[in-house]
Formats: sequence, structure tokens, C-alpha cells
Amino acid sequence: MGRRRQSGSCGGESLEGGTSARRHPTTRIYITIQEQLPEIVIALNYSAEKKITMSSSRLGLRLAACLLNISEARRKYIVENVAKAALLERNGQKHPNVSVLNIFSDHEYNRSVITIAGSVDELGDSVLAACLEAFRSIDMEVQDGIHPCLGAVDLIPFYPLCGVGVEECGAVARSLAENLLLRVPGCSVFLFGEADLPEKRPLVQRRKQLGWFTRRDFSALEPDLGVAPARKCGLTGIGASPYVMNCNVTIDSQDLDLGKEIASAIRGSNVNGLKGVQTMAFPHQGKIEIACNVESFEDPEVIETAEGSQYMAYSVLGDQFYYVPPHYIEAQVKKLASDRGVGTIGRALIGFTPQECKNCAEYAIKEGIGEFWKIRGGVFM
Repeated sequence: MGRRRQSGSCGGESLEGGTSARRHPTTRIYITIQEQLPEIVIALNYSAEKKITMSSSRLGLRLAACLLNISEARRKYIVENVAKAALLERNGQKHPNVSVLNIFSDHEYNRSVITIAGSVDELGDSVLAACLEAFRSIDMEVQDGIHPCLGAVDLIPFYPLCGVGVEECGAVARSLAENLLLRVPGCSVFLFGEADLPEKRPLVQRRKQLGWFTRRDFSALEPDLGVAPARKCGLTGIGASPYVMNCNVTIDSQDLDLGKEIASAIRGSNVNGLKGVQTMAFPHQGKIEIACNVESFEDPEVIETAEGSQYMAYSVLGDQFYYVPPHYIEAQVKKLASDRGVGTIGRALIGFTPQECKNCAEYAIKEGIGEFWKIRGGVFM
């Protein structure tokens, strides 16, 4: 079964019915929150270069986000318990300035991505609570899924949204790593990005070094922090970087080699690839899915095309970042697939663009909606 376009609050995409976000490569985008929030319609006006300023929050908060990746999707109650744990302080009171914005779970991948956003001063404790619940509930000795993973809590990336720099997110990530080692027996960690000092090695480099794409033999892994990985916990990646989106495009084919060829063609590390885009191809629901990590990057040289800019731009604390928008990735995959006689079925954005994430975080915190994913509609496939 192919993926349908997702509707969603504050933009983003979902796989359920409803009013979908309007996307177009012109200079105006409307992000319509679904019917539960009829009073909110956000119109984002871009300059000619499509620049968005994210330097300050309307709430006066310094906001960051964590896209928590856990190796569980088939037991919905566990995923939701992890999400709910992120909202509670150690005394049982609710974090006032934190919200779980989205849950995306994929049964075949057996992987969930939980978007947690809030004040950078509270986010570390919030994510720690979610991780403790995940480690209690997920056992890597019996975990099974087609998506690569090394840990019960596989990946914990922090991203700045407004009023905070990536360096401070790196400090939050390192502090979280130290707390996990104290609280979770057998926990072990590798660091990446701004948390990996002084080298600041990117996530893709660390994954290659550790054999993340192919290995499930924990005994030979050497963590940056902690003891050799316990078989139950596995190895957890913790770090910080400019915002990274996850965007998947499904092609109407069962030919994995064809999917890998298309994935390679758009991969940013290859000639004529899309800058900042990392790709893999997986069998998924009887078709092939091109899974893309879409990194934000700093580069003054943006490439203009006949269809307009290939990149979207935004700024945080005066630093300018660019990323390839989901509609452009989908168009490139569609063209490459069409050239090979294959169509595409749909696109899924696992969460939000950077500005959508900031807008949703501000709204959810202002309205005191911790379980925002319930309004938006979590996706369980």
C-alpha cells in the first residue's frame, strides 16, 4: 500500500486524512492547522531568497528540539509511554515549557521518531525521562526490524530552533550522555556533531565508523562513553547539529537495486547530488522507499534553477542555514524514477521543517498542550 500525503497541524505531513499543508516552490507558503485548531492559520512570508528568521521566540523562550529515535514501533503503548515520560519532571509535575509535537512509528522499520521541543533549559531533563522509559521497555536482544539500528534508544539529536546556538545544544547533549551513564546500567554512547569535541564528527561519519548500517554485533563496538554495549541496551548516538529533517519518497517498484540507484543519484556526497541530503533505499510495504536525512547547512552559494531556488533558507541567532525542501526532493526522485520507467507513490515528511517545528512548539507551549501529537495525529504504520 502506498503512502498518502499527510495532513498535519502547523504544517508537516501525515499519512492520515484531513486538510493537508499547502506546499509550493513560490515565495508564499500557507501552513494550515487541522480542524481541531481552527483559529490558527499561519502565513509565512518569504523574501525573494525565501529567508526565515528564527532568532527569537514570541514566548520569550530559547527553544530547541530533539528528534528522539527509538527501536520500537510495533507496541504502540510503549511508544506513547516514552512520549508521555518526556512531559513529566522527576517530582511528577508537568514540564511547563515542553511539548511532544509528533510521533511517527513504522511497523516494518520497527522504529519511532518522537519530536520533543521546548525550552533548552528543560529539554535535557525531558529527553532523559523519555530515554529512561525507553531503556526499561525495549530489549535489543529481541528487537527486529528492517531499519538499521544499534541501540534501544538509537539516536538522540538536538537542534536549535530560536534564541539558542548549536554549541549550546551540544552542551545539552553531552550533559544528557553523562546522566544516562549514571542512570542506566549497561548504557554506552557515541557522540557526534557539536557534542563530539573537539573533532565534531558528523553523524554519517560516526555511523560508518561503527558499522551502523550493517552491524548488530555489539561485542566489538567501542563507545565514546560508558562500558562495552550491553546486549539489552545496545549503543546510543547523542549529538547536536543544525536541524535535520527526515523525508521519505516511495517509488512504485519492488526493485531494490533500482531504489539504491536513485538514492545514490540524489545523495549529497555524489556528483550532481542534493547538498545536505543523505539517502538509503529500503523495501517497504511491498514497494521501495527512498529514505532521506535532509541536513541544514551553512553555505553562501545557493544554486538557482529555472523553478526557483533549490534551497530554503532560515536563520538562528544571525547564522544563515539552508536545506533542500521536501517538494524538491520528491520532484528529483520522481524524475529519476520516470527516466527508468517507474512512477512514485507519495512522500512522507517525518515531522516538520525547521520553521514548522518552531511554530508548533510556540503554539503548544503557549496553550499548555504537552501531548500535541494527539491533536496533530500521530502516525502509526
